[in-house]
Amino acid sequence: MVDLLSLTLHMNTKKTTYLVVFLLLLFAAHSSYAATDDTRYFVKSTSGWWKKSFGARPNFDNGFTTDLTDFQLRVAKIFGVEVEPVKKLNVLPDLSQAPITSGRVQAKRIKPSEQIPWGIKAVYNDSFISKSSGGLGVNVAILDTGVLKTHPDLKNRIKACKDFSSPAAVVDGKCDDKNGHGTHIAGIIAADGGSDGLGIYGMAPEANLFVYKVCFNNGTCWADDVAVALRTAADEGANIVNMSLGSDNPSQLITDATNYAVSKNILVVAAAGNDGPYVGSIDYPGADANVVAVGAVNKDIQIPDWSSRGNNSTSKPYVVEEKDIELAAPGVNVESTWKDGGYAILSGTSMASPHVAGLAAKLWQKDALNPASATREFLQKFTIDLLPIGDDDNSGFGFPHL
Repeated sequence: MVDLLSLTLHMNTKKTTYLVVFLLLLFAAHSSYAATDDTRYFVKSTSGWWKKSFGARPNFDNGFTTDLTDFQLRVAKIFGVEVEPVKKLNVLPDLSQAPITSGRVQAKRIKPSEQIPWGIKAVYNDSFISKSSGGLGVNVAILDTGVLKTHPDLKNRIKACKDFSSPAAVVDGKCDDKNGHGTHIAGIIAADGGSDGLGIYGMAPEANLFVYKVCFNNGTCWADDVAVALRTAADEGANIVNMSLGSDNPSQLITDATNYAVSKNILVVAAAGNDGPYVGSIDYPGADANVVAVGAVNKDIQIPDWSSRGNNSTSKPYVVEEKDIELAAPGVNVESTWKDGGYAILSGTSMASPHVAGLAAKLWQKDALNPASATREFLQKFTIDLLPIGDDDNSGFGFPHL
């Protein structure tokens, strides 16, 4: 009788403890100040109770992410729940100092200074080209700050639009770009000149764009949002993913998502970063061996000092390893579509990466056993070797062109 009473009291005490903790967590979630810039955490627990208590964002195989207050962090520590900060990334470059052609939403049609920007002429190996082509049926996912869906040169190319940066669940049909970076990237890949043919052209103007907003308007991005968008791209039929964003350190969430995408025959392309000229200054996720890392070149097909370098000189030649630059593409004074319906001229490896993603769409080897791998080999093959000779830290295989 005593043992039964003790067991009953123990069970009631346990239930009471959980109830008190749950109420405290609920109170903390509503009464504490809003999450600041560094309050996103990965909670290493698959317990539905903790997910409900903390308010789970995306779920992963071994846990979930959420925004935690200081009080909630202390509760997690008391109960032995392991948590770790989620890494941040940034779009490249910082657009606060970027020159733009116009500063407000345009009421009338604006024309670019050139319909075929210099970078496309260089990659196409044709200085007299009047219209680009290619990419029909190829789906390119852009993980960035969103896009201006109504831009005349992009509106017919956008086939999917999702916001992964939303505080709640993923928002389908919303990918507004208040930054401009994502709209610029989209134009380099697949701008089609508009229905009137007066606009700008991208590398593969017949490609389909999956626009996944993973970054806030200030250009910062949480790694868990990027990881979920990568997995979604793979599940929803993307062939190529472009990420013109980066961080000095790797994120396991993004690494796992990249591996998942590659296993689904997705070609992942990313900017190398703007931290050069130091060896090994390449950013992640571009530094991942499963990702095509792209440095920048100027109009003279030379590497600018600020373009990040890899570790190619210390790894096996022409074998892509971690922290290797793979290619270099136009990234200086690149004109493309902008968030106000006009055009902007920007510089950075952010602009170089979509040149390669767009070229991949044009060269997509759809009939190959592994289209992504076959296309990657094509990109490596059709290159001009840049100085220094060989698989170097600056440009890897070299400058891709047709």
